[in-house]
Amino acid sequence: MTDALVIDTPDDQQTPAWWRQAVVYQIYPRSFADANGDGLGDIPGILSRVDYLAELGIDAVWLSPFYPSALADGGYDVADYRDVDPRLGTLEDFDAMVAALHARGIRVVVDIVPNHTSNLHVWFQEALAAGRGSAARDRYIFREGTGPDGSEPPTDWQSTFGGGAWERVEDGQWYFHHFAVEQPDLNWANPEVRADFVKTLRFWSDRGVDGFRIDVAHMLTKDLADPLPSRVELEAIPRDGNHPLFDRDDVHDVYAEWREVFNSYDPPRTAVAEAWVETPERRAKYASAEGLGQAFNFDLLVADFDAAQFRRIITANLAEALVTGSSTTWVLSNHDVTRHATRYGLAPLNGRAVKQGAEWVAAGGPAEQLDRDGGLRRARAATLLLLGLPGSTYLYQGEELGLHEVAEITPEQRQDPAFFRGGEFDGLGRDGCRVPLPWTADGASFGFGAGGAHLPQPSWFADSAVDAQESDPASTLSLYRRALALRHRLQAGESLKWIETGRDDVLRFARPNGWQVVTNFGAEPFALDPVEGEVVLTSGADAAASVPGETTVWIAPSS
Repeated sequence: MTDALVIDTPDDQQTPAWWRQAVVYQIYPRSFADANGDGLGDIPGILSRVDYLAELGIDAVWLSPFYPSALADGGYDVADYRDVDPRLGTLEDFDAMVAALHARGIRVVVDIVPNHTSNLHVWFQEALAAGRGSAARDRYIFREGTGPDGSEPPTDWQSTFGGGAWERVEDGQWYFHHFAVEQPDLNWANPEVRADFVKTLRFWSDRGVDGFRIDVAHMLTKDLADPLPSRVELEAIPRDGNHPLFDRDDVHDVYAEWREVFNSYDPPRTAVAEAWVETPERRAKYASAEGLGQAFNFDLLVADFDAAQFRRIITANLAEALVTGSSTTWVLSNHDVTRHATRYGLAPLNGRAVKQGAEWVAAGGPAEQLDRDGGLRRARAATLLLLGLPGSTYLYQGEELGLHEVAEITPEQRQDPAFFRGGEFDGLGRDGCRVPLPWTADGASFGFGAGGAHLPQPSWFADSAVDAQESDPASTLSLYRRALALRHRLQAGESLKWIETGRDDVLRFARPNGWQVVTNFGAEPFALDPVEGEVVLTSGADAAASVPGETTVWIAPSS
């Protein structure tokens, strides 16, 4: 065995440190459940499914944006940070949902999008009307153009979604938008911007929200003093805390102020950073107790179903957690990436620097390239491994149903700006993981709502529907429910010990109370040595004496 990785932390999930080993379920509200039949998921739809969430056994839900939005970027173009989109409900509906979730012991985390607003936000409309040099424009990033008449953008920088990162307004000035043109970046050097987000954090905390997920947390503060670098020069600047746009050291002044807000509540509000940074040392700054407290670990989103890759990533992230004093986060799917059941059914990347699944999606999802059954088998094994690890696990809606990525979406049906503009999000965009969930095997929109679904659902959703799986003990839904129930009973302190298996394709570790997890990434069965305990859960076929290929088992210690 290797040395243990240990963090002393309370085991009681009801303490203020409940988040350290929580299972958090991400809800993309517009695609979860539709209560009013308009084809768009809503807050009352979530309320109607709180018993399903409780039966699943999660500790918290994380809501992707539900704020008023023109949906230029799936709700991440926020027009009002302190309200609910009227198509999704009301503040009263939100309060009722929070109360119902809390009554079932489920905490609530909401998305905060602080890098940019919608171009429909009252501030941006004021900025357009106010003109050059106004206080309203100083809330955003406006610059004069270049060239003899200012008709050229200030720089040749590119937006993440493709195309130029500057947009000209009627009076000739240009504003900066790192993402879609409808998402102007805020100026975080402006005290009014900082004060308004503190007001927003308090608004939702006062309504009972337990924590916040911070969108692109590494991008808020910027240094755009003249002369601005060219695109080539910008890309050559190290991201070491002094980059003009990304992961600047001064962003942590913002989060120190937010931490004071979080700690003013009892229990303190939690936060987790979406921070795409260069090194573990940079990510650790976001996870510090003086800052947001936790940061996403996305390493497994770009890893193959491979024992060596998993062990390296797990070891590195647990070591990082020791440094920060935080707990690590484990995630296999979310609203921005190809679902992991599909990723694991494709040929491995073998170190190629692209996101798994991106090329398959870009090719239109050719069926002959996807091993659907194998992908789901590996996804179940990977999920069971993650749920056995120290730290918190983030699940994405629909993965408990074993859903694959939906490729059957025509250009006319697509909504993601990444599809229309290209950019860093490869392929056909992210619509395929955002298709509304199937609740019933038949009926209008597979039970999502009476009025159809805002993205097309494929016919194979029928076999994956909730009501088709609930009574099947071998279903993926049943596996998730058993796993989450057992996880609460077996949970131990935040440590593990690797147990050498004699095989490069088999990982085995033990938690402090003797709970063991064994994952066979290979094809040949792995014989289980005599151990004190019993196999209490398997991701696949029976595994009393050996672990079949592409399978994870949990071994509970003898009482």
